[in-house]
Amino acid sequence: MEILTRTELKLRYQQILKKITEGAIFIYPTDTIYGIGCDATNAKSVEKIRKLKERPDTPLSVWVPSVKWIENNCITNKEVKESLKELPGSVTLIMGLKNKKAVADNVSPGLKTIGIRIPDHWFNKVVADLNLPIITTSANRAGQPFMTSIENLDQKIEVGIEFLIYEGEKTGKPSKIVDLVKKEVKER
Repeated sequence: MEILTRTELKLRYQQILKKITEGAIFIYPTDTIYGIGCDATNAKSVEKIRKLKERPDTPLSVWVPSVKWIENNCITNKEVKESLKELPGSVTLIMGLKNKKAVADNVSPGLKTIGIRIPDHWFNKVVADLNLPIITTSANRAGQPFMTSIENLDQKIEVGIEFLIYEGEKTGKPSKIVDLVKKEVKER
């Protein structure tokens, strides 16, 4: 696994974007904790993340390139549009998915909903430049502690990662979940 700083990412930007579009599994910083991700339209890469995390069928969230992406691919109404004002931020919005081809089938297997994030973080530019959603889920195995620094990166996760973009210890907690379909809020 290769460890990149933000500066190294900038120096190799196009190469890293290409790796992501070719199916790389990677760890990246967010506004809360470290996430593990891949191109959310690549079913093989999504399956690799599921195996690494030991989460065979629970839904995964996606970090999307823009609010416009949400409007084009998710069911929106007045309430949803009001909630979109919270983005970017440390919130995951559960929304109805109207374009089933916007993500791989195994992102939210058997569901008509999807978890959407646009964190308040510089990595937004990477996702926007990719112009595709990436999986955004905590970089840990199911039921294990969240990764907040390189020191607590799970070795079983590390073996499946191509690269990690590291910016030091994170002190946040996972994002709040706002289910716009069930009208529920869940703090983690």
